[in-house]
Amino acid sequence: MALILSASVSAKLKVKHCVEESEVIEAFANRGKGFLVDTREDHQTTPPTEWFISETDRGRKLKVCFMLRDGDIHIKTAYAANPTEIAIYNKYAV
Repeated sequence: MALILSASVSAKLKVKHCVEESEVIEAFANRGKGFLVDTREDHQTTPPTEWFISETDRGRKLKVCFMLRDGDIHIKTAYAANPTEIAIYNKYAV
């Protein structure tokens, strides 16, 4: 299983969200709960977009959105999680 970031996603993470690939890797490694599926109509994808919130090694809380495709994790986006997203994740993630 590989973590895949396209060139365009990698650029977006750096420029728009100030997130490094290493932080995404740290968020996966530090994750303590499961994944949630994004059920919002305008975010529906095949395969489904999943997401989670986790801290980087420096304590930055990131929301990471991804799709599982052909056994690999394809990152869609990652950015600093807001309080609403954190509350939703804490309420529903197991």
